[in-house]
Amino acid sequence: MPRRRRDATASHPVSGPVDEAARRLERGSSVLAGRALTRLNERLPWYRSMPAELRAWVGHILQSAVSSFAAWYRDPVHHKAVSAEVFGAAPPELTRAISLEQVVQLTRVALESVEESLEEVVGPDAAPAVREAVLRYSREVAFAAATVYARAAEDRGAWDARLEALVVDSVLRNEADETVRSQAAALGWPSNPRLTVVVGTVPRPADTEQALDDVRDAARAARHLALVGVLGDRLVVLMDGVDDPMAAARSIEGVLGPGPVVVGPRADDLGTAATSARAALSGLRAASGWVDAPRPVAADDLLPERALAGDEHARRDLVTDVYAPLTADRGVLLQTVEAYLAVGGSVEGASRRLLVHPNTVRYRLRRVHDLTGWSPLHPREAFVLHVALTLGRLADGAVADPPAPVVGTLQETQGQLRALRTGG
Repeated sequence: MPRRRRDATASHPVSGPVDEAARRLERGSSVLAGRALTRLNERLPWYRSMPAELRAWVGHILQSAVSSFAAWYRDPVHHKAVSAEVFGAAPPELTRAISLEQVVQLTRVALESVEESLEEVVGPDAAPAVREAVLRYSREVAFAAATVYARAAEDRGAWDARLEALVVDSVLRNEADETVRSQAAALGWPSNPRLTVVVGTVPRPADTEQALDDVRDAARAARHLALVGVLGDRLVVLMDGVDDPMAAARSIEGVLGPGPVVVGPRADDLGTAATSARAALSGLRAASGWVDAPRPVAADDLLPERALAGDEHARRDLVTDVYAPLTADRGVLLQTVEAYLAVGGSVEGASRRLLVHPNTVRYRLRRVHDLTGWSPLHPREAFVLHVALTLGRLADGAVADPPAPVVGTLQETQGQLRALRTGG
């Protein structure tokens, strides 16, 4: 029994004319593709400026599209692999060099050229049916192109996420060399940023990716670029373009998890960002020692807690930046702070202990603040000074003697007179 030829469903009522038109399309595919390329070169300036290799790939795709259309026209129901046939051989670089919007422009211009040449290729009788089929086929091509670009975007997103994690990890390990800088540049990181490192907790461990996106969006809204990494339950954020680290941290504080948010000192570039990251992570570990710590809190404001928790860098900073300046000038300021702290923060008690006027004590305490940035008159800052003095004494290997009376200097007397005149 002779096998009946399968009809292409309702799309083509008679198979003979369809097969003949498909054969003519196959024979004329080179002509159609060539004319379409000529039209692209005439109409699209950005296409003319593309490298020759990429233009050659566009020509190959057009040739594949026309040839695939001939097979699709013969059997549109069972011939659906448009994506694989038309875009399968294209290199991944093409999706990076040509945007999806440009693909739409290419498709529109190429279709116009093909439609104008159809009557010449398939004949006037078949041209209307083929032209209608071209419109349906262009829809399939559009969906295929969208699929290819969506897949490429997902691949780039996954690669960017891996690259971002690598950059953050390199900063944390103090290995931000030129390779890491190049990787950061590929993510859009500026070459000379003013950056800070902010550390908090992951808000939603079950949906980490969304949490990272929320941080990036919040930073972008504040005009910062953020590189985000996860370290256990901690979330590490590198923020660029930072003039005020605390203000930058406040812009993302709302999307971080519960608990402390610690801000490292500002760094000049990725090469020095490890210092900021180290301070911020140390501060996060020690933040529980300060019950009333603000959120966010600067890592430098947690120096005493960090030192007590074993951070040698914090200990060194307290000794170098706080204790050492007080040992100058015969240790007058050091003895004054020690006396003030020993009597529970009483100016009068310290003045009696030192045998000097209370205004002398006040004057010296103001000098302590000017030299160290910490004021003994503030309870929290007095605690910082207390820890710094203790660490300094331990570093000197000396046992503090009872403070001896220190006679006020001429400079202090003049300072007291100025204070009295101005009401201080």
